[in-house]
Amino acid sequence: MYRLHKRYLLLSILLLIMEILIAACLNDSIIRPYGGDFLVVILIYCIIRSFLNISVLRTALIVLLISYIVEITQYFRLADMLGVRSRVLRILMGSYFTWNDILSYTLGIIFVILLEGIVSWYKQRSPAT
Repeated sequence: MYRLHKRYLLLSILLLIMEILIAACLNDSIIRPYGGDFLVVILIYCIIRSFLNISVLRTALIVLLISYIVEITQYFRLADMLGVRSRVLRILMGSYFTWNDILSYTLGIIFVILLEGIVSWYKQRSPAT
């Protein structure tokens, strides 16, 4: 069940750098709010796949469920209810609910599943080297 998958780990690092750059350098109305949420589910997916040997679909569903739960906690303002003051923790927990986030998470996971399917199909069709 446990293993180190270097490609997913490298992708995780690259996606984390992209997320940090988006958060630190962009203040637009498209990439930061939607692109960041789209990429964060891909980042979490890659982190999980870096260390756990579980199926694409199972990993994708776990990530999507986690994302939805985080968004639901934002709807109920859990960070405020718990009195969270840490800026970093508030960023991780999020501050407000929006259906656009749910859509971005869903599209990110659909992208992952489609991409994994394409890669798998390509590997099956390629001659062994």
